[in-house]
Parts: sequence; C-alpha cells; structure tokens
Amino acid sequence: MDQEVKVSLSGHPYQVSIEARDHRWLADEPTAAGGDDTGPQPGELLLSSLAACTAITVKMYADRKKWPVENIEIELRFNAAAKPDPLTTVIDMEIHFTGDLSAEQLDKLQQISQSCPIHKVLSNPIIMNTKVV
Repeated sequence: MDQEVKVSLSGHPYQVSIEARDHRWLADEPTAAGGDDTGPQPGELLLSSLAACTAITVKMYADRKKWPVENIEIELRFNAAAKPDPLTTVIDMEIHFTGDLSAEQLDKLQQISQSCPIHKVLSNPIIMNTKVV
C-alpha cells in the first residue's frame, strides 16, 4: 500500500480539505460539535473506506468466479454498546447482495469480505509514526 493523502484545515472551524492523487473532498464535524457540517465526519470516512474496499473486493471475486452479483449494498456502524472493553472498537457490517446466489456462494462472499485490504489493516496492530515538522 503505497498511498498518500494530504489534509489541510483553514477557514471553517473544523472543515478539512482532503487530497489524494487528483481527487479532492471535504470532511467536517456536524454543527452540534461546532463544525459547519460540510462533509462527512472522520469516523464516517473510516467506515466508508472499509465499506468501499469490501464491496470492491467481493465484486472482484464474484466477477472472477462469474457469479451473478448484480448489486452490493453495505451498511456499517460503530457499536458502542457491544464494546467488551474501552480499548476495543466494534464495527457492525451488513452486506446485502442482489443476484441469484446460492447459500454456499453467499457464505464464500462473506469470507472474502474479510480479506479486503482495509479490513486487514483495521484487524491487525497498527503503528503510527507522527512527527511535527
């Protein structure tokens, strides 16, 4: 994974401009948290990254197998009520497939969903090297 993202904050209280390659988008906090609600919250961006990666991974697998996956919808949410301890984050994911798929195919697609690169990153220890320059 050789990817880079740049973020800058200026102007609005918590609005950040995000850049990756030739793409630009915003993130912000809702007005209740003092932001201007001009974009998704950072946690929503994290969940969207996991959902996008999962959808792409299972679609690539289904395409290779020539399985009839017509549509994929994924819903994710942080589940604070299910946290076993303060250091653990629980994410609930529901994947909905449209297509004439057997129970065995659906089981395999669920297994494959856990092999997306973002799922692997979030499931393993992470080391973050931060420095002020």
